[in-house]
Amino acid sequence: MAYEFQSLAVRVERCVAWVTIDNPPINLFDLVLMRDMDAFGREVENDEAVRAIVFQSANPEFFIAHADIELIQRMPTTPPPRPERPSFFQAMCDRFRTMPKATIAKIEGCARGGGSEFSLSLDMRFAALGRAVLGQPEVAIGIIPGGSGTQRLPRLLGRSRALEIVLGCDDFDAATAERYGYVNRALPPDELGPFVERLAYRIASFPAEAIALAKAAVVAADDLSTTEGLVEEAHNFNLSVATAGAQTRMRRAMELGAQTRDVELTLGALFDGMQGGEP
Repeated sequence: MAYEFQSLAVRVERCVAWVTIDNPPINLFDLVLMRDMDAFGREVENDEAVRAIVFQSANPEFFIAHADIELIQRMPTTPPPRPERPSFFQAMCDRFRTMPKATIAKIEGCARGGGSEFSLSLDMRFAALGRAVLGQPEVAIGIIPGGSGTQRLPRLLGRSRALEIVLGCDDFDAATAERYGYVNRALPPDELGPFVERLAYRIASFPAEAIALAKAAVVAADDLSTTEGLVEEAHNFNLSVATAGAQTRMRRAMELGAQTRDVELTLGALFDGMQGGEP
């Protein structure tokens, strides 16, 4: 599938879609970027050639600056009725949380406001030490995070740290963000790219059905009780066992020495040596 957008450059290689955000001068989340991101999400969600997606920026100073304040200023000053469904922006972000692909943010610059909320909606976030800055500055200008930040942050960081971020409106560097759970890992800039590349290609080498079913089971934990989530996990486990990819890879793992002492001591290396790309 060919992807063509004004503010996004997309390259698909080895089942990984590399999405470079390029909306000068500061990667503002304006209408152009919102429409492109929404269109890309709708298209890639059903692209069987893609198993993992990495978002990165062409601008070393900005991942995504924040949502366009001028757009917000045009909103009605008389509040509309309480909505019955998520907003356009919330739904756009949530699609990347729920789609059957691994979604990853490689953050090397500023990701505040809507940029932070977008990254929080992805499955994983990795940040460059000394360069990445995250935050939710909305309350400082009299509004609140409206792109899912008030819901994502407490689930990831807990109530108190979420409120520190939302009410304090301060910048959080990569090291603090890692300690808080805002990002998965903070890495030196020269190590960030190779780490994310290895992880993305590793995930994409695994069977597509297993990736999708595993992610769906984890996503269920956001919305279901523990008992309901366990039932979902059991169901998805049974579905995964029945796939051709599972049967092939379990057999190959046993042939390569799984369940023997020497191989089990370094089991991750065994998976590096297995051929990927099974359906």
